[in-house]
Amino acid sequence: MSNYRLFGSELSPYSVKVRSYFRFKDLPHQWIPRSPAVQVEFQKYAKLPLVPLVVTPEDEGVQDSTPIIERIEAAKPEPSIIPADPALAFLSALLEEYGDEWGNKWMFHYRWRYLADCWSTAERIAQQMMGAQGPLAVAQARTAIAERMTGRLSFVGSNDRTQPLIEASFKRALAILEVHLQSRPYLLGARPALADFGLWGQLYEAATDPTPSAIMRTLAPKVMEWVQRMVSPAVAGPFESWSTLAPTLMPLFEEEVSALFLPWSVANAAAIAAGDMTFEVALAGAMWIQEPQKYHARSLAEIRRKYLAAKDATGLEAILRDSGCLQWLAQT
Repeated sequence: MSNYRLFGSELSPYSVKVRSYFRFKDLPHQWIPRSPAVQVEFQKYAKLPLVPLVVTPEDEGVQDSTPIIERIEAAKPEPSIIPADPALAFLSALLEEYGDEWGNKWMFHYRWRYLADCWSTAERIAQQMMGAQGPLAVAQARTAIAERMTGRLSFVGSNDRTQPLIEASFKRALAILEVHLQSRPYLLGARPALADFGLWGQLYEAATDPTPSAIMRTLAPKVMEWVQRMVSPAVAGPFESWSTLAPTLMPLFEEEVSALFLPWSVANAAAIAAGDMTFEVALAGAMWIQEPQKYHARSLAEIRRKYLAAKDATGLEAILRDSGCLQWLAQT
């Protein structure tokens, strides 16, 4: 069988997320860093100018990390990243969505708002894209990248008003995960789940940047061990039941997913539907303001679709109600 080809970037949380998944599934693949040298090949298959892009053995291009993983998981279900318990499977999907959409705010905020992180990342991207063209090309690219990406902080809602909330959320999530990972190698037990890949992509990138990595080393050494483990994850045993996970994982749903991520998602979708240029929403006692994003509205619709498909699973409604998530997912 021909190998998969994975066009990506070491600096892209969604690219490394898919690479980690490929390694877990032991899928033969070629990692191709995106650069001008492969642009013609990239454009042959890409519908959008974004990584990751997977070219299948059937010579078909697929983009967007979650659909990539879901497509391969359906075709090659073993070793599975989906718990047999449908309630736990949905909770895993919800945490993956939280990581992809809210966790990205942590990563992007620290990476482009803090000067040391901004220049460190811009240098690495410039080396990947322009290294073959020499030091002058790299220096020019570094400056252009830094200017362009700092101008995009508004896309994730990072501004002077939201900075304290984003940074408090990052530290709170780390504190919850640090306790949770004391007694298990992965989020749902002794094998990685979809939730691991979604959260890990963002935290892996944060662990490569000066400011958030210092916070992680100080506050969350067990999380850092998990970050390293997820580079090449493996099955070490079964998934746990919700009853054993709940004491340390429920706080993440209560304090982060239902308190921040889901109300923000609903407010963003409402702003898109109303055609608003900006929106405000009260989160954890503070006002959040940003430009609405169409992709996130589609993501909310998708996680609600998954909820409707799973809502009759034993125990799920009680978990979502007790965590505060149900009110946001049950809306239409």
